[in-house]
Amino acid sequence: MASRMSLSNVRPLRLDTTAAIAGLIVALLLFPLRFFASQIYINTIPIVVGLGCALYLLAVHQNENERTLPTLSTPAAMVLPSVVTVGMAVMILVTILQGARTPLFFVISSIVGTLLFGQILFTSDRDFHRGVLLFQLVLFAFVFRFTALYATPGYIGIDVWTHMTELSQAIYTEQSLGAISYDKHFGSPFFHLFVVASSLVYDVSLRMGLYLSMGVAMPLSILIVYAAANLLVPARWATLAAAVFSVASYTVMWGIHLIPTSMGLVFFLAIVYTLIRVMRIEYTGRDFAFLVFLSVAVILTHQVSTFIVLVLLGAAFLAQIIFMVGPLGLTRLDTSVFRTKKPVNLIGLLVFNFGLAIFVWSLTPYRDDSFLGTVLGWFGETLEESAGFLELASPGSSGEEEAAVPDTGTTLLDQVVPYVNELGFLVLFGVTLVGCLYVVHRRRAEQSVFTLMLGIGVMLVFVLGLPMFGIRNFVPTRWFAFLYALMAIVGAIGLRTLSRNLSPAPVIALLLVIVLLFPGGMMFAAESNPDNPVFSDQHERLAYDQSELAAVDTIGEMTGSPAGSDIRPDQQLHTDHPYQTVFERTGAYPSTTSITLPEDGYAEHDYVVYRTTQSEDATYFTSEAGPGYIDNPTEERICRTTQSSVYDNGDVRFCTPSPAQG
Repeated sequence: MASRMSLSNVRPLRLDTTAAIAGLIVALLLFPLRFFASQIYINTIPIVVGLGCALYLLAVHQNENERTLPTLSTPAAMVLPSVVTVGMAVMILVTILQGARTPLFFVISSIVGTLLFGQILFTSDRDFHRGVLLFQLVLFAFVFRFTALYATPGYIGIDVWTHMTELSQAIYTEQSLGAISYDKHFGSPFFHLFVVASSLVYDVSLRMGLYLSMGVAMPLSILIVYAAANLLVPARWATLAAAVFSVASYTVMWGIHLIPTSMGLVFFLAIVYTLIRVMRIEYTGRDFAFLVFLSVAVILTHQVSTFIVLVLLGAAFLAQIIFMVGPLGLTRLDTSVFRTKKPVNLIGLLVFNFGLAIFVWSLTPYRDDSFLGTVLGWFGETLEESAGFLELASPGSSGEEEAAVPDTGTTLLDQVVPYVNELGFLVLFGVTLVGCLYVVHRRRAEQSVFTLMLGIGVMLVFVLGLPMFGIRNFVPTRWFAFLYALMAIVGAIGLRTLSRNLSPAPVIALLLVIVLLFPGGMMFAAESNPDNPVFSDQHERLAYDQSELAAVDTIGEMTGSPAGSDIRPDQQLHTDHPYQTVFERTGAYPSTTSITLPEDGYAEHDYVVYRTTQSEDATYFTSEAGPGYIDNPTEERICRTTQSSVYDNGDVRFCTPSPAQG
């Protein structure tokens, strides 16, 4: 009998369970890393991976038929949309009365988010109306973002000041793109042209033009996630994917810190939808033409977004190879379950994108060289000088934005806040892992879901893997929102899998975790509230009140806004981070840097700017050991009694050497 056996008759391994068991082993192997380095992801990812794999194996073992989950009563389902609408009205009222998005605002927002997620997951099929839910989601996204924009006199964030007060303003004033020919965005000007065009069409200021263009586009973009997910899962779970993406912390951040990354994210979502559409249904040349158009648009919008799109297209091409070559038995699909379809050939699109990107980057000016040459030079320096295992970066740090990294505190709040900040991501990571395990089953494998899964895997390498080796050249914080789009879709697949196969008790517990913890976790994360951080003694405020902005303008007028080359080293202006960036990026005082403040000592600079926020909330200073520690100095430690106060509006004080010293 043995002689009759052949390799073709041997039943292949079941890939999903094999991958889940391998995931458990990897989680166990990674767990001891916490004893060698202290970092939030090292402490949590192995646990989340282990739980996700264990839940999937449990679901496979039970293999229950699709069940009816506990549902809300019809009267409750009918009244909840009205309650959510009233909640959003209260959010607006609280912002108007308190003048900012305060902790009370975020508590109310979390409750409203929980009610929205509850409607999605716990209404019966008869009471589930996707149109009503999508309308609530979009309205909630508008309210959550535009209350921040309304309550902030200037802009929210750091880079936006350069994009608006320098680049967009130059194009607007000279009515020509040549006004920014010296800058790297000369090769990617779509964002600035879009904002300037909106300002001219609506006959409003550049600030209002930004809000009426990208500010409106960002909340609406969650509908693209719904459309993409709905090609793979039913409406309920596609709506869940849209909800997850809409409240995700970095998605919110790029909805209020409106820069080219925001526009790049919108184009990326459109590419994701079009790719899935091409792979799932019969397509025409028009679909591929649209992909080419989107590819050109993102290349002319943002360099990091372009690289992320190249990663996605590379994942799609790799999925194509897997299904064409057929390793691990993936070509042996069960036609009674899945209608086989020839993989879509994407090599032409990938080559076109790569070639055009390299061509544009080679012509883009950046730091006295081309953008491509400068970036490759920086990457080479990193590999030679600072790369190494466990040369860790803070998950929130961004070299491009010069964000300072606070020292690890010892109080209970210091220990808890990082976990609150990452709670939403960890929950989403767990259900995404389950979704990835589900789609590697041979009977469910197809090019579209493999593209999403491989895209998530490669992007996680750039977001979490390379920073473990000290490689942060790819600006990992810019990747999270793009990653969340893929994770939201695959996570919806994973949650649907568990809800169909697990017994009622763990399913209800898991859904309650999603409903009760995920919205609040994402909204309380620092990226969702840069305008007025919930934990203001842990995270810096990336927005400024009217007196702080008035001080920037007045100090610029008092000093004549001298060019950086005209300022001697002893005339350099010093203040906290991030306030220093406003002086630099608005041109008020181009040579500005952070204060060197010894612990329990005094600043020794000639020209310093003190603001009351330095004594009350988190701001960053430099010490002898380097930049990036939080202190709450008294006014006397910044503006010494031996200095002259030449400007003081009650909140901001500008101190210079006294005449006696001169």
